[in-house]
Amino acid sequence: MKYFRWTSTGYLALFVSFLLACQSSTDQQKPTSETELSQTDTSPGGMVSAAHPLATKAGVEMLRQGGNAVDAAVASAFALAVVEPSMSGLGGRLQAIVRLPDGTVKGVDATTQAPLTYDAATAPKAPYGYATIGIPGVVAGLTKLLADYGSLPLSTVIQPAIGYAENGYELLPMAAARHHSQQDRLKEFAGSSKYFLKADSSTYAAGELFVQKDLANTLRQIADGGGDAFYKGAIAEKIAQDMEANGGIITQEDLAGYEARDAEVLHSEFEGYDVYGLSMPSYGAITLEILNLIEQMPEPEDEDDWAANLYQAMELGYQDRRHQTEDSIPILITDEYAQALLAGTSETTALKSNNSTNIPASWRAEMGHTTHLSTADSSGMMVALTQSLGPNMGSKVATDGLGFLYAVTLGGYLGEFEPGQRAASHISPMVLSQGDEPFLALGAAGGSRIPTAIVSVISRVVDQQKSLEEALALPRVYADEDTVLLEMHSAEGWNDETVKAIEAHGFNVKEIAEEARFGRVHAVIYNPETKTFTGVADPDWEGAAGAPE
Repeated sequence: MKYFRWTSTGYLALFVSFLLACQSSTDQQKPTSETELSQTDTSPGGMVSAAHPLATKAGVEMLRQGGNAVDAAVASAFALAVVEPSMSGLGGRLQAIVRLPDGTVKGVDATTQAPLTYDAATAPKAPYGYATIGIPGVVAGLTKLLADYGSLPLSTVIQPAIGYAENGYELLPMAAARHHSQQDRLKEFAGSSKYFLKADSSTYAAGELFVQKDLANTLRQIADGGGDAFYKGAIAEKIAQDMEANGGIITQEDLAGYEARDAEVLHSEFEGYDVYGLSMPSYGAITLEILNLIEQMPEPEDEDDWAANLYQAMELGYQDRRHQTEDSIPILITDEYAQALLAGTSETTALKSNNSTNIPASWRAEMGHTTHLSTADSSGMMVALTQSLGPNMGSKVATDGLGFLYAVTLGGYLGEFEPGQRAASHISPMVLSQGDEPFLALGAAGGSRIPTAIVSVISRVVDQQKSLEEALALPRVYADEDTVLLEMHSAEGWNDETVKAIEAHGFNVKEIAEEARFGRVHAVIYNPETKTFTGVADPDWEGAAGAPE
C-alpha cells in the first residue's frame, strides 16, 4: 500500500526557492488527523477518493454516520472548496454523475453560465479578473445533488467544511506552491489579497495554518438557507455589488435565475462494460468516442502498440470537440462512427487539429487544473464529481466578506458564449457497470488532459487487466496535435526501447518528465467477488482514499 506523499518534486520544481524558505520539516507539516490515510484503501463499507486528505475524511465521516455515496460526495466537495481553494470553490462550476443502487444513472449540470448582459463581441479578452467571471454553479449543483439523491441534511454534510474554514488547516506543499505562483496576480484584488496573502503580501508557506473565517460564515449561511442563501440572499447582494463596482457583469437577476439542471446521461459500451458519461457542457461524448475508437482498433501486442492506439484515438476524438451538438452527439458515440473514422486514417495520417484563432485557451493550456472526487457505498451507489475554477486560482478574484474565488469562464478561456449559455469544458465524470453490478467511478482534473487521463485508466484496467492502483501509477499518453506526449517521470514509465518503438510507428514523440501534467485521476472500483471497494488517489497529487472503518 502506498502511503500519502507530502511532496511532489516534479510539480514543485517551479517553486524551489519558495519551498526552501518555508523552514518546516515534512514531519512538522503533517496534521495528525491526516496521517492515517493512504492513497489506496479497500473496504466493504464504501469508499471515498479525493484530492485532499481532509476532503476524503469529510466524505468518510458521512458514510460513518449512515449516509450514502451522494452525502459523502457533497461533503467532500464542500470540503475541497475550503482545503483546495486553488482548484475549486463556491464560485466555480460542477458536473456530477450518479449510479443509483438499482443501476439507474443520473447526472447534474451546474457549470458556470454567461450573464444575461454578456456580449462576446464587446467583452474584453482577459486571462483573469472581474471580466472573466460567469455565474457560479457549485452551490446550486451540490444542493441539488443532495436534495435529489442524498439522505443526510445539508447542515450535516457541510459541517466538516465549516470546521476546516473556521479552525484552519495546515497547507500542503503543492497547495502552498500553487498559491505562491499566483502571488502577484492575487495582489491586484483587495478581497484576494485579504484571504490568500499575509500583511506583507507574502503567501502562506507549507505547514502554516490557513484560516478562512469569512468563508466559514458564508458556508454557515448556505447550511441554514440552502442554495437560496447564495443565489437570492445577502451573499448574492454582495456578489452583485462587487461586480458592479469593479467591472464584472453578474447581477442579482443573473444569480436569482441560475438553476442546476438534470444532465443528459450518455451511454456506450466498452469491452463488455456499460460506460456512462454526461453530454454537453461536459465532454462525456468525446471520452466515449475515444473509448469506441480504441475498441475498434487491433488489439495491441505490447506497450508501444497500446500507446500508438491511444494517441490515434485521442487525436481523432479531439477533432470532434467542435462537433458536439444536440444532433451530432448521438452519432459521435456509436461504433459505426468510430469505424468510419478509422477507415479514413492510418497510423501516420491522423487528422490535424484546427488551429483557428478562436480555439478556447483551455484547449491549449499545458497545465490543467480542477479537482475530482469519487465515492461509493455498500448499496452500490457510486458518484463521480468534478468541480473547477478553471486555471490555478481561477479569476484570482474574491469578494470581500465572502471568502471564495470565482472561476474563469469568460474572456476566451472556454470560448465565446451567448447570454445565458453554459460553458462547455473538458470535465467528464464517468461511471461504469458490469451487468447489474457497479464497477468503476472515476474522473480527472487537468483541463484538456481530463478525457485522455480517464481513457488511459479505463483502458489499463479493462484491456490490460491492471489493478486500479497500477492503472493510476502507469504512464499516460496525450495527443498534442501531431505529437505524442509521453509521461516519463513515473517509476513505472517507458524505457528508451519502448519510446523508440513508439517513434517507429511514424509519430513525433515528446517526453514529459514533470508530474501532474497528464491529468489527476481519483477513482473507486468494485470487486464483486470479494464485495469490496478499492479507492485510489492519483500518485501525482496530495489526495487520499478512505473508508468508514
